[in-house]
Amino acid sequence: MPRLSEVIAALDALWPPERAEEWDAVGTVCGDPDQEVTRVLFAVDPVREIVEEAVKLGADLLVTHHPLYLRGTTTVAASTFKGRVVHTLIKNDIALHVAHTNADTADPGVSDALAGALDLRVVRPLVPDAADPTGRRGLGRVCELDHPLTVRELAARAAERLPATAQGIRVAGDPAALVRTVAVSGGSGDSLFDDVRAAGVDAFLTADLRHHPASEAVARTTEGSGTPLALLDAAHWATEWPWCELAAAQLDEISDREGWGLRVHVSKTVTDPWTAHAASAHPSPTTALPTSASRTPSSSDPLGAPN
Repeated sequence: MPRLSEVIAALDALWPPERAEEWDAVGTVCGDPDQEVTRVLFAVDPVREIVEEAVKLGADLLVTHHPLYLRGTTTVAASTFKGRVVHTLIKNDIALHVAHTNADTADPGVSDALAGALDLRVVRPLVPDAADPTGRRGLGRVCELDHPLTVRELAARAAERLPATAQGIRVAGDPAALVRTVAVSGGSGDSLFDDVRAAGVDAFLTADLRHHPASEAVARTTEGSGTPLALLDAAHWATEWPWCELAAAQLDEISDREGWGLRVHVSKTVTDPWTAHAASAHPSPTTALPTSASRTPSSSDPLGAPN
């Protein structure tokens, strides 16, 4: 059986920690470098449910995409929920390793896995890594479809292929518009709208789209094409979960090559924080509303704040 230090060295070769963003917190959170590793669990979030799953599974190593302590901490007391995670991991001899933005930009990385889940053909990175001479690494991916789909059909494919969540897939734009090219980015993607417009794609599939950036993106057109940009907004967790399967397959291949005999698992526990969705039954604002609900907010009205 390999030692933890050997397995971590293999993971760091896949996702070098020096390629993570400066603000990120990647690498090994806890674990004895000399402990043996026989079973590994991959998951998106290092939360209580996942740690309990690792304990039941008998895992020696938990690899997650999201960091446990992104902004640092002054305590790991078990009275805090993150501290309880640390205590449970250490008591059960389970190491925790994080690959976050260094996995986002890897080749293959998080967005490659997302594109693969949707049966999209990757053409190039959306935001290339200037340090990569091959031009294959970078944030997000620009993709092509084998044959055009409407926005509605692409959304239906995403809803079918990605893990089910309460949110499902939200769409902005004309559902009947044809899509031939699409940009994808696992996780939060509304900081990439300038790159998406520059790429000239028909649609952008990502997560965590906010009102104002999405509204402005739909109102504008992609550079030079005059084609309205359609937006598909999936749950953050759902867009990143396919990477767990990709990463597990990569570690499986390394294990076979090295003769380690690791047993590698992917958690199917849904850790998306949203647990239910209720469709609004309120009448459209274009429908006549009762007088008490149709007043115009004044400048002194706190309910009239634009945000």
